[in-house]
Amino acid sequence: MKKKLASVSLLLLSMAAGAQSMATSSAQTTIEKNPYDKWSIELNGGLNKPTRTMTEGYSTATVSPFHADLGVRYMFNPKFGLKLDFGYDQFQERNDTAPFDSKYLRTSLQGVVNIGRALNFETWTNTIGLLAHGGFGVSQLSADNGFDGKDYMAHGIVGLTGQIRLSNTIALTGDLTGIVNGRQNHNFDGMGQTTSGSFDGVLLNASVGLTFYLGKKEKHADWYSEDNDRLNKLEDRVNTIETGLIDTDKDGVADLYDLEPNTVSGVAVNTKGQSIDTNQNGVPDELESYLDKTYSKKGSETATNNTVEELINGGYVNVYFDFNSSKPTNASLSGVDFLVKYLKNNPGKSADIIGYSDEIGSSSYNTELSRKRAEAVKKVATNAGIDASRLNVIANGEDTSVNKNSKEARQIVRRVTFQVK
Repeated sequence: MKKKLASVSLLLLSMAAGAQSMATSSAQTTIEKNPYDKWSIELNGGLNKPTRTMTEGYSTATVSPFHADLGVRYMFNPKFGLKLDFGYDQFQERNDTAPFDSKYLRTSLQGVVNIGRALNFETWTNTIGLLAHGGFGVSQLSADNGFDGKDYMAHGIVGLTGQIRLSNTIALTGDLTGIVNGRQNHNFDGMGQTTSGSFDGVLLNASVGLTFYLGKKEKHADWYSEDNDRLNKLEDRVNTIETGLIDTDKDGVADLYDLEPNTVSGVAVNTKGQSIDTNQNGVPDELESYLDKTYSKKGSETATNNTVEELINGGYVNVYFDFNSSKPTNASLSGVDFLVKYLKNNPGKSADIIGYSDEIGSSSYNTELSRKRAEAVKKVATNAGIDASRLNVIANGEDTSVNKNSKEARQIVRRVTFQVK
């Protein structure tokens, strides 16, 4: 039994050392940072049972609630790591034996193998984990009413730690550990000497505790799976492509390739989804032609300022936003450009910048979000040369004019509109 414990401890330390070498080599061949945290702190408390050796006539209870340990662990990768831990055990007599009181302190350096990742636990659970640990260390035994001084010794240690993830930063643990002491001169009760001193001391610990994960990444190495990460990224890419193939403005160009996914319906576009504007006045040619015919005076060749103002105030010029975002989409910045050109050509005019949101979330939050959207558009316009005093921000909050259960409908109300005056 003792040889097996020592062999397992040596094996775990060797695997951890090999993992460190592989991690170093890997770090030299890739510039991508690890997408997981590596450090953790372990705090445990529980029971102990010295199975040998005890002086004749002295014995502890079947299980004694006097064990505690504190450890710091570093994972080289999701499968292998090292930990340094400190343990404390107190031994006292049970009711029907002679009294004694002794204390056992240890410091151990252990290799750690994440069995959960090695056996692909992630294929059936993201909550339960299992670690194996083993290594070597130094120990000290002292007795209050037994031998004088302290008994120093070396030890081998091996154990299993079950994990239940409570959150991305905390895990509940249960641990079973066996310790074999080498060169132990006194029994655990402190009242007599061991027979040989070679490998006489055997101690078992059972404990529960918490592991605190350190770092700012979403997951710790204990719970990170490269396969799951690749699948999640692939799923995100597929979703992006599927969403991008939607043609929101029905101009024949999918949103993924459409530089203007909010083109006015019926307006001719180029292969990039941009409305054709030959004279670069900000009004699509087909719309300009219609406006000229409908509103312009006879003989006029272009839409008047009044017509452009009607276009802006009529809600044909908008700036759109992604869900829960106050950053204008790149494609809809042309709406800000349209307003900026109008205000520069009409220095006596000013504009209300009116923000809206969809109905997802609380009303108060959405009102604030609509204000942030309007402020963001105002900032773009002022950076483009429009004096801030000519721009008035209005937060209109939720636009309830569409079916809030429709993803596409919600997209068109997450916007900023303008009213020039």
